[in-house]
Amino acid sequence: MPVILNIETSTPVCSCALSCDGEIIFNKENFEEQSHSTLLGVFVEEIMIYVRKKNIKIDAIAVSSGPGSYTGLRIGVSEAKGLAYGLSVPLIAISTPIIMASLVKNKVQPEMLLCPMIDARRMEVYATFFDTSLNVVKETAADIVNENSYADLLEKQPVVFFGNGAKKCKTVLTHPNAHFLDNIHPLASGMISLAERAFVNKSFVDVAYYEPHYLKEYVTTVGKNKVLH
Repeated sequence: MPVILNIETSTPVCSCALSCDGEIIFNKENFEEQSHSTLLGVFVEEIMIYVRKKNIKIDAIAVSSGPGSYTGLRIGVSEAKGLAYGLSVPLIAISTPIIMASLVKNKVQPEMLLCPMIDARRMEVYATFFDTSLNVVKETAADIVNENSYADLLEKQPVVFFGNGAKKCKTVLTHPNAHFLDNIHPLASGMISLAERAFVNKSFVDVAYYEPHYLKEYVTTVGKNKVLH
């Protein structure tokens, strides 16, 4: 099986994992917010030092494709593309929701739906619904959550919500079939089996032209008291 360097920066958590044959051989994680621009390069350099010392050949770079933080995704994908180009290896993109769902699927009952939720500010979230076999039941959408959200799905079966977007929805989604799991983050270590499967299937993206799945356009704001000269 291949040696893959996995990068995940779609939320405030920054992580990198080097894997081989389904096993983690080097892993770095940081859970402090707004650290990607300073820490990702450090993590990658530590992994590359380890790779050179052990005379390991990296076969591919895998990166979380979003949706999520615009800045985090941009930093992660830029680093991944640079590595893939510099090492002349293929680039793999894996959706952030399926990374999160893969971390939860064995923690819940088989009849449950999985809903990774990524914070999109205020009461908006990026939400995707999977069954426990990781088949998509409802495609990723940017949803403004209220007490009636997902009623059609919740009436049919239990749903477990998780991720940094789910935290703010606990007091709003009060249906008896709504369940919540805390402290579930998309992590590079959770990408390993997905990345290896993509490698075997040759599911690669174009290093030059690939862009992450932002889902929404990035909007900048200008302060009201800004003076133009």
